[in-house]
Amino acid sequence: MQLPVLGATPPADRFLTDLPQTGRATGPIATRPLPMSMEEARSRGLNELDVVFVTGDAYIDHPSFAMSILGRVLEAAGFRVGIISQPDWRSCDAWKRFGKPRLFFGISAGNMDSMINHYTANRKVRNDDAYSPGGVIGLRPDRATLSYCQRAREAFKGVPIIAGGVEASLRRLAHYDYWSDKVRKSILLDSKADLVVFGMGENAIVEIARRLQAGQSVKELRDMRGVAYAMGASETPPGDAITLPSYEEVVEDKRQFAEATRVIHHETNPYNARRLIQWHRNQAVVVNPPQLPISEQAMDRIYGLPYTRRAHPSYSEPIPAFEMIKDSVTIMRGCFGGCTFCSITAHQGRTIQSRSKASILGEIENLAQDKQFKGTVSDIGGPTANMYQMQCTRPEVEAVCRRQSCVHPKICKLLGVDHQPVIELMREARQVKGVKKVLVASGIRMDLARQSPEYIRELTQHHVGGHLKVAPEHVDPDVLFKMRKPANDDFEYFTDVFQEESKAAGKKQYLIPYFIASHPGSDLEAMINLAVFLKQNGYRPDQVQDFIPAPLDVATCMYYTGLDPFTKKPVFIAKGLRDRKTQRALMQFFKSENYFEVRDALRQAGRTDLIGDGCDALIPSKPPQEALLRRRKDANKRFRGEYVHTIPGSRESTSGESSTRRKGRKKQSRNRGTQGYRPGRKGAQ
Repeated sequence: MQLPVLGATPPADRFLTDLPQTGRATGPIATRPLPMSMEEARSRGLNELDVVFVTGDAYIDHPSFAMSILGRVLEAAGFRVGIISQPDWRSCDAWKRFGKPRLFFGISAGNMDSMINHYTANRKVRNDDAYSPGGVIGLRPDRATLSYCQRAREAFKGVPIIAGGVEASLRRLAHYDYWSDKVRKSILLDSKADLVVFGMGENAIVEIARRLQAGQSVKELRDMRGVAYAMGASETPPGDAITLPSYEEVVEDKRQFAEATRVIHHETNPYNARRLIQWHRNQAVVVNPPQLPISEQAMDRIYGLPYTRRAHPSYSEPIPAFEMIKDSVTIMRGCFGGCTFCSITAHQGRTIQSRSKASILGEIENLAQDKQFKGTVSDIGGPTANMYQMQCTRPEVEAVCRRQSCVHPKICKLLGVDHQPVIELMREARQVKGVKKVLVASGIRMDLARQSPEYIRELTQHHVGGHLKVAPEHVDPDVLFKMRKPANDDFEYFTDVFQEESKAAGKKQYLIPYFIASHPGSDLEAMINLAVFLKQNGYRPDQVQDFIPAPLDVATCMYYTGLDPFTKKPVFIAKGLRDRKTQRALMQFFKSENYFEVRDALRQAGRTDLIGDGCDALIPSKPPQEALLRRRKDANKRFRGEYVHTIPGSRESTSGESSTRRKGRKKQSRNRGTQGYRPGRKGAQ
């Protein structure tokens, strides 16, 4: 089984750069989306489909959504494609909508892991789903990839099932699952998918379709980059793979789990990554090296395809995620930051893949001609807006590098950090006819921005809509190091320059910093230091980010094992619900309802100097009236009948009954007297 030979030209281009040219920097607006029903397919003259995609998201034909991109890429390559969006997974009827697909089913839980989509950091059900019409919850199952693959197999036996997307990608090997609090098997074994395509899938999906079209079997596709597969017990695994600690070993021994995490993340550079194998009892899960980065030409072809830039017309309610990004333009993908709590590097890759300036400006021109466009481009960016066109200046070094981050613990001297390409792009974008404002709403890497005062000036004076979101994440040096985030002085420098440039431009603009509570390494002292920093700088965060351990992340390994996987040194973990609640309260120390949690934390840490009525105190010496009322209300909740021992016939035990039945019980009670239970009393009365 031979892998493609690495060369100067990424093999991805042989599948993507031969897509048809549109004659412009970006293609025309499409007149209709891909079909979601057989009636729509027939209206296009299609009586049979080659590929049917199943997704847990609403179908939005916009290049910010993976299912739309993959569908349009396959369509441009000559294949007939249909979309099944948010099907009822309780039967396989929806999977039969288009009949039997000629080549394969493509399965994705959606743009997010379905468990993160459904549950908060406290494992409570979320109130809405941004990727569903009207924000309605419950339109996809938990662990959607498993259900969708099962129904596809049930609908049409023998049709290849290709799973992809963030959920499948990050669960391709044994992984810690926060919501069940255990290590789960590879999603390949639970879903029974034939292949998992991990990472960005445009090149892989076209190669799969073409090779199946040519008559190859799905097993013959196992030589592809960017795929993972499970082998049968009788099959011989490849001999050139690195063997990870087995599923049984990582379940039994947390040090083995940490070691597996270390090896997995060392094999993510597509230029030198090696094949991995992990045994689950007598069955092997094999992960091939990642896809190579695609070229600028291929990026232009992908984003130059015709999209309607609309939600499918079958939806009658707005889709929150679409409303947020409908007027945004993607300029690049990938991130070399390598933050331990973030999945972007693991999914999109460390190498920055950028579009040409002409392609981006062409898309903005098309957007400006849309009758629904209001004049403001809501974002030109990507995972990190100011990494556009940044590359390693020594490709021969990049080919052997196994560094986890190009900017941590300090910026690599070989990294090209020139901001001039993105500055020129921003200047020309705001000159496009019909465009009034071009905003940058993507993340800004502040340590990179510090290398270019001109970039900060350009950004501040022309591309901020009153508020700019930034993500320093913490202020404690040890926590920041475990996050692979820059030191806090980068945030302070950026803040000072931002304020100076805003003042020079005659604008009142504000930074909205995001911080994370309960991240591995963040103990009580670290959170108190963060609270003091917020107080001293006048920040009052309305929303608090709680650390959520997502599958495969390095920080998730720390959370589960209590170890740094690269050093094997112990890491403090705030695991208990009470500890996590305390960290949230400290970040919002100014809220009266958090008074008692903050007071208890300060007393526990010996920081009673922060309790008082002076300007340096976090909380006043006496609890405010709102705090007292809140505590009384919470106490009443804790001592409701359902939390107290009751016996049948008592008033507490009938609180959940119907009024008719309760009246009958009251009548009986009057006849025989009320019976209750009191510890230490001999009588039943």
